[in-house]
Amino acid sequence: MTPLQQIKDDFAFLDDWEDRYRYVIELGRELEPLSDGEQNDRNKVQGCTSQVWLVHDAVGSGSDPVLTFRGDSDAHIVRGLVAIALSAFSGRRASEIQAFDAVGLFNELGLVEHLSPQRANGLRAMVGRIKQDAGTALESADGEAAQRRA
Repeated sequence: MTPLQQIKDDFAFLDDWEDRYRYVIELGRELEPLSDGEQNDRNKVQGCTSQVWLVHDAVGSGSDPVLTFRGDSDAHIVRGLVAIALSAFSGRRASEIQAFDAVGLFNELGLVEHLSPQRANGLRAMVGRIKQDAGTALESADGEAAQRRA
């Protein structure tokens, strides 16, 4: 079972939103923290009220690399939202990341309707940044392929 499927199953099992919030916080506690050096302005996600940092690695040569993401936040619930986003996107090909329906996932989990507007905006900013990173990885891969052909 994938980490994302486990999160979906756990959300379905938990009826009460108090329990779901505790679960989101627990997911955040399980994240490996980023180093102080990685918590910099370049990795900071713009548009989040809390501080959120995302880093990624692109693996594989070819036109559609696989991206792995790591992230962190200074707020407990937001850190859990980072964990959910990472479980949805990390380990996927860049094209899959760009096509993934994050809004559908967050609606399925009921997150959008139970988050404050600021947290919901921050979640959208995280997804936007992840998709932007995937787009950049695709452009880089296409540029490298064009250079090899030349």
